[in-house]
Amino acid sequence: MEDDGRYRDGRSDFVRGAKDIAKVAKKQVGKKMGRGADKVADEYTKRSYKRFEEEDDDDDYGGMPASNDDGYHRNDSRANDDEGHSDSTEGHDEDDEIYEGEYQGIPRAESGKAGGVDGVEAAQAQFRDLSAYEAERRKDQEELAEQYETILQECGHGKFQWTLYFALGLALMADGVEIFVVGFVLPSAEKDMCLSEPNKGMLGLIVYLGMMVGAFVWGGLADRIGRRQTLLISLSINSVFAFFSSFMQGYVSFLFCRLASGVGIGGSIPIVFSYYSEFLAQEKRGEHLSWLCMFWMIGGIYASAMAWAIIPHYGWSFQMGSAYQFHSWRVFVLVCAFPAVAAISALTIMPESPRFFLENGKHDEAWMILKQVHDTNMKAKGYPERVFSVTTIKTVKQMDDLVTLGDGAAWHQKWRIKLTSLFHQVWSNFLTVFSPEYRRTTYMMMAVWFSMSFSYYGLTVWFPDMIKYLQKQDYASRTKFFAKEKIEHVTFNFTLENQVHRQGEYFNDKFMNLKMRSMVFEDSLFEECYFEDITSSNTFFKNCTFIATLFYNTDLFKYRLVNSKLINSTFLHNKEGCLLSDVSDENNAYMVYFVSFLGTLAVLPGNIVSALLMDKIGRLRMLAGSSVISCISCFFLSFGNSESAMIALLCLFGGISIASWNALDVLTVELYPSDKRCTAFGFLNALCKLAAILGISIFTSFVGITKAVPIIFASGALAAGSFLALKLPETRGQVLQ
Repeated sequence: MEDDGRYRDGRSDFVRGAKDIAKVAKKQVGKKMGRGADKVADEYTKRSYKRFEEEDDDDDYGGMPASNDDGYHRNDSRANDDEGHSDSTEGHDEDDEIYEGEYQGIPRAESGKAGGVDGVEAAQAQFRDLSAYEAERRKDQEELAEQYETILQECGHGKFQWTLYFALGLALMADGVEIFVVGFVLPSAEKDMCLSEPNKGMLGLIVYLGMMVGAFVWGGLADRIGRRQTLLISLSINSVFAFFSSFMQGYVSFLFCRLASGVGIGGSIPIVFSYYSEFLAQEKRGEHLSWLCMFWMIGGIYASAMAWAIIPHYGWSFQMGSAYQFHSWRVFVLVCAFPAVAAISALTIMPESPRFFLENGKHDEAWMILKQVHDTNMKAKGYPERVFSVTTIKTVKQMDDLVTLGDGAAWHQKWRIKLTSLFHQVWSNFLTVFSPEYRRTTYMMMAVWFSMSFSYYGLTVWFPDMIKYLQKQDYASRTKFFAKEKIEHVTFNFTLENQVHRQGEYFNDKFMNLKMRSMVFEDSLFEECYFEDITSSNTFFKNCTFIATLFYNTDLFKYRLVNSKLINSTFLHNKEGCLLSDVSDENNAYMVYFVSFLGTLAVLPGNIVSALLMDKIGRLRMLAGSSVISCISCFFLSFGNSESAMIALLCLFGGISIASWNALDVLTVELYPSDKRCTAFGFLNALCKLAAILGISIFTSFVGITKAVPIIFASGALAAGSFLALKLPETRGQVLQ
């Protein structure tokens, strides 16, 4: 019995010691790993205690008296105290403060009743108040911003940044090309697809509509799934639908492909600037973001040059009957997809933004990329022995928002839940842009973006339309008039152009293998005449009479015969489909390409000046100053009464206003924190495209009517934008939030 007593005493001491050790270990784990890890340790401890207690019960003798010195008996007061420590007050020892919502001294019999209250209060303790979470997250972001700037200083600026510069530049170049594509192909496509004036207008605006949707969608997604991945998806959509659009024969299918292509390229500007800024140190950011803007100009030059070289060459085409045609303008559309394809290829070898990883708690991935940046630059500079000294980087606290369906859920249910969760995250992030902290900045930026876009896009489209109007006026002034002429037994086999014939009589005349451009016959008589292989444009017969006349293989359809009489006349083998432009339109097309080329090239000086001065005079001065000078230049438009004068004013306006755009892009990147940067930029860029649609629609409606209204609208918008820009905070010299 003495041996059994000693054994039981030793057993009890072992149990007590195990409990004490478990409590101490549990307390240390709780201090280091937080309440979540502490809860797991408590469960493990509880299971360990239960095992020891059950073994103790099996070995106890029923007649042994209770003693304070004998150890842990269930009905003993000492045992009850220890039970309270192990169950009711998990995570504490005798010296701990009582946690909020903690229950002590509750008998085990009522543990079920208290469990519900404990669960609610434990949940309240586990999930912090949202405002406290945001404050802690904001503090982490501020610490990360300072440390990240120091790391970028250590990594330096070199080969890695320049490689990324050209990769992202190709994406920005694709955006510049997209703006010009439809405008260049419209003169040819309108005849290839028999487009009416409303259809032409819709085709011109559909790209802006797609880019508006794309900027908002891809900008929001870039803050959730990553800059690089989102940019690759958007560029892939752009290139695929741009490729398909070149083969579409119908207007609706072509319109849809251009819309989808615009949606894809809409993500380029907001993501490219945000992506590149997160690899640039503070003293390099303004300058190199401005240099990046030059690729938009290069995209415009590329589109103008390709249109000039390809579209007028109608021999670069093939067709299969009258149902399928692939003319040179479709080759141009195909060539314009090359920058997006090149950008995709270049981005596949570039890493994700390390700042995005750090904002999302991915420390190791971010560290590896920053080390790659450092090693690449140091090796290129001739210092391969320099070691990346950073070992730990601050990450931003994350709030888990996971939804699991289990292994048995169908794949479409999983995808639906994922997409729904992603949508809510993107929308919630968008709403924070209008939170009290950013509300004033967002509203001010909206006004500046809208005013800049309304005036810039409105005028840049209005300029070419005014040039076309002046060209038509000049062409009309050179029209030749003929009256009461009588022509018999004559064969016309040469081009007839820009003539008006009134009250003429034509007997037994032949019109063969010729082109009629801007020809008008009024109150004329055609008797026993023969028309063969005629191609016409802007040609009409008004109040004419045709007697015993044959039309063979012509495009002189009846809608060209206005209020005319046909007596014993026949149409055979009429030309089907819509015809491409003729030579006179080719000359006009060359002028359009040339004007666009000059207008795009004119922004080169503005790009250079803004890049060199952006970090010296500041973003606000650059933005406001350029807007004021652009506003003043608008008043010179009233003196543009000739084609050459309008071209010179277009170049002047474009060269000045580009500095405003560069400053606005840099300012937008630096005003918003990293987790909201692409979302805010995408929203503002979408607003920019909406303003562009309004500006184009309003300004072009006054072509040929008055120049005063567009000038007043553009000047007023630019003046308002420059005034509001001065109310924004200056970001020069600040670390990237």
